[in-house]
Amino acid sequence: MSDGVRTSSCLCGAVQLQLTGEPMIMGLCHCDSCRRWLGAPTHASALWSSDDVVFLAGEDNLTTFKRSPETGSHRKFCMTCGSPVRIDHPTVNFTDIPAVSVNNLEYETMFHTHYAEKFISIRDGRPKFKGFHPMVGGEDEQLPE
Repeated sequence: MSDGVRTSSCLCGAVQLQLTGEPMIMGLCHCDSCRRWLGAPTHASALWSSDDVVFLAGEDNLTTFKRSPETGSHRKFCMTCGSPVRIDHPTVNFTDIPAVSVNNLEYETMFHTHYAEKFISIRDGRPKFKGFHPMVGGEDEQLPE
């Protein structure tokens, strides 16, 4: 792979993605949906422009879950191993890739989203947004650590 190109895959490797460039956003999401989807206290998300995420293999091996018909989050996971692979946000043209699945990503939390729903408190000096980050349609309301 050339510089600026990374890969990501599910646990079994059936689904593989190519990610070009750097993520536009890296943040910890504390929402109930992300926590339940991943089975973790937070979701270390890395959001790329959807145009910069392409399938290398296994697109037909994904299934999609939408928590409600009006949600803008299309959670996709591998039908073989059940691993979360990506969350498509078509209304804002972002694709959220679980950061832990991205090869050679130097992850750095820029901020926290949905901190009002937190399961654990994290005191790292980063902004804590009540809901979505303003860059993806949220309001600028922040909460204390």
